[in-house]
Amino acid sequence: MTDGSSDNGWRTSTTSRLRTGPRIPGSLSLVLPAHNEEANLRVVVDRALVVLPTFTDDFEILIVDDGSRDRTPLIADELASNDGRVKAIHHGRNRGYGGALISGFSASRGDYVMFIDADRQFDIGDLALLAPFVGDFDIVAGFRKERHDALHRRIFAEIFNVTVRLLFGVHLRDIDCAFKVFRGDLLRSLDVSAPGALINTEIQAKARRQGATVEQVGVHHYPRIAGAATGGSARVIVRAMWDTVWLWWRMRGYRPPVDGHTVERPGNARDGMIAAVSGTGAAAVTTVAKRLPGRR
Repeated sequence: MTDGSSDNGWRTSTTSRLRTGPRIPGSLSLVLPAHNEEANLRVVVDRALVVLPTFTDDFEILIVDDGSRDRTPLIADELASNDGRVKAIHHGRNRGYGGALISGFSASRGDYVMFIDADRQFDIGDLALLAPFVGDFDIVAGFRKERHDALHRRIFAEIFNVTVRLLFGVHLRDIDCAFKVFRGDLLRSLDVSAPGALINTEIQAKARRQGATVEQVGVHHYPRIAGAATGGSARVIVRAMWDTVWLWWRMRGYRPPVDGHTVERPGNARDGMIAAVSGTGAAAVTTVAKRLPGRR
């Protein structure tokens, strides 16, 4: 367990100075999904409590403990009891990354909703890079300028980004980057249900159908120095591929809420061919993943 003194570059860059930018034009909800992050959660929340007042006077921090088996639930409750701007949401069992985000989004009240992971691989101070665009776009999406993850995770991320562009018409450089700000009413109007990391794709695909505007901004990404990553196993990757095909199929009949914006045309025959190829390739991806070194 670490007390936050270990340095992955994050501590040096964030404590040396406080980056500031334009104010957020309204209230902000920060959602922090956390699964077994006892070594990181307190550091991330303490940092957010310092940074967020420089962008808005009205904010809340929603910690979503997703069935953690370490001290994460206790730390979340302690942080909430010490500061009224922090709230703890607990899942009795692990519902997955998407399930944690959905709980946070549902509980949010901010004009804008932001989420970052609680693993210290992102610095909330980089909100200064996104803030200039928040009032002008429905979604301001960060992308990792230099990704500090294992090689196999970077490879599969690039493959997945291309697949999402082809199947859903979503052109984000880094679809799964956990550093985004959304217009709150838009986000809460989306009927999202993906339990895993595919939640990012589902949000973007449905927001696109509603005509949402998006701006992309490069952010910093730091090596994980505490806790264990859980999203890079072959099983998780293959499951994500099948879930992607299933989401594409469901999106064919998706219609935005009545008060939504422009409705996009459903998928076409070319998308169907791509989906079939993606599904067939799942077994091949499994084989590659098992042979790559450094799996976590």
